[in-house]
Amino acid sequence: MAALLHELIFESAIDRPEQPALQYKSSLLNYIQLESQLRLFAGSLQTIGIEPSDRVAIYLPKCLENVIAIFGTLAAAAVFVPINPVLKPHQVLHILKDCDAKLLITTCGKYRALVDDLDEAVDLNNLVVIDDCDISEATAGVQHLFSWDGFMHLDQPQGLPQISDTDLAALLYTSGSTGSPKGVMLSHRNMVVGAKSVAEYLDNRPSDRILVVLPLSFDYGMSQLTTAFLVGATAVLINYLLPMEVINTLVKERITGLAAVPPLWNALVELKWPAEVADHLRYITSSGGVVPVETTGQLRRNLPDTDIYLMYGLTEAFRSTYLSPDQLDRRPTSMGQAIPNAEVRVLRADGKPCEIDEPGELVHLGPLVAQGYWKDDQATRQRFRPIPDSLDQSIAVWSGDIVKRDGDGYLYFIGRADDQIKTSGYRVSPHEIESIFQATGLLNEVVALGIPHPVLGQSIVLIVAPKVDQGVTEELLINLCKKQLTSYMIPSRIIIRNSMPTNPHGKLDRKLMAQQLMDDIADQ
Repeated sequence: MAALLHELIFESAIDRPEQPALQYKSSLLNYIQLESQLRLFAGSLQTIGIEPSDRVAIYLPKCLENVIAIFGTLAAAAVFVPINPVLKPHQVLHILKDCDAKLLITTCGKYRALVDDLDEAVDLNNLVVIDDCDISEATAGVQHLFSWDGFMHLDQPQGLPQISDTDLAALLYTSGSTGSPKGVMLSHRNMVVGAKSVAEYLDNRPSDRILVVLPLSFDYGMSQLTTAFLVGATAVLINYLLPMEVINTLVKERITGLAAVPPLWNALVELKWPAEVADHLRYITSSGGVVPVETTGQLRRNLPDTDIYLMYGLTEAFRSTYLSPDQLDRRPTSMGQAIPNAEVRVLRADGKPCEIDEPGELVHLGPLVAQGYWKDDQATRQRFRPIPDSLDQSIAVWSGDIVKRDGDGYLYFIGRADDQIKTSGYRVSPHEIESIFQATGLLNEVVALGIPHPVLGQSIVLIVAPKVDQGVTEELLINLCKKQLTSYMIPSRIIIRNSMPTNPHGKLDRKLMAQQLMDDIADQ
């Protein structure tokens, strides 16, 4: 069994060389073709002087070249740094500078948006542009500019470098509650064990056709590739603008597995699902936030024979828990139990185990725990540390998520420790408020935020995006608050919007909404 991430493809190329591996639009590579492309890319990296552990930044939409670059970088013993294609130039520049990238792979349009500032990324001296572009003039600091075809046809060295499964494979940049995005350091072992764990409970198989709708800069998006390549299945890439495109692709490509985040699921359930989807869609999964019970109920009505997996994970430990489909009706709000090869505990601040139904921090142990944050020892020491007074002194990741465990060992999400609202002397979980409104079935999205208040400490603001034609008014929501919430939990302000902003990974962008509220207050 493969120990290195790129070996997932190499082994599938041996076992089933003609099996379709990767598809984007009408372009298709089987496993032997994909392996050949990886080896060419890895050889070209070595030819231009990319050494083991050097960082290769990939700023592309989902496409064949993106995947070839990711796994070819790994084969060259370098580290891939996927950058979400929706990020703005200043955000991309932060990542390029922070990771000391030696090579950037991007499109002509994105290159032109970055070109004036690339000299600030002092280690970046190579650039590959995958589409047609006049690249005759190099920007300051970039010594070598290549077209994709030109890069793939450089002279090839003999053989690939030796790699250990503990070597760094990827830097995945994730935004925390404060500060600039940090690079989470994932080893080959982290990602291979993660693929094996997820493929085990999803029962992935060579006949699967897995639709990749999420960004490859998102660990949940990458997981669709790694599980597919582990079992020799087919990964189908899509860059969509409208949710209906996802449903149309499910039908056209006879997709068997689909992963999405709650905002996309909320949009998809509002659309008409063709009956033929049920003929081949074997499972769907959700992670990256809480799915409203109404949404999972509608998904079950739309897809009665499709298995629904509710999952929880954090970039620092890939995946942590999942709820088995046979428990969904009984425990629709649960995040499940630990995935294979993971140990999950619910602990107090002093490291002691919580009692049944006692809120505590989710702490993850085992081979999925990342190596820390890139060039940030202080943040690493805070987040990655052993459990005090435990016989097992291996490094655990302290998630910052507050959960509770029921008598059967199933976990339930309460909220982020740093998201809790402190009002009138009480601690209030935004999730507790949001779940009440989600249960009404009137809203697509709901977010509760705390903003500074001179007397209360924080006041609660509720932001909602109603479903179409539900007649939702502020008065209706206020009356609901009075019936369902204790006095100190009632929002001081309710804002009705048509839609909510999302971050580059498709999750609701609470940080942006909070900042917008603060800006509004400052302008008053």
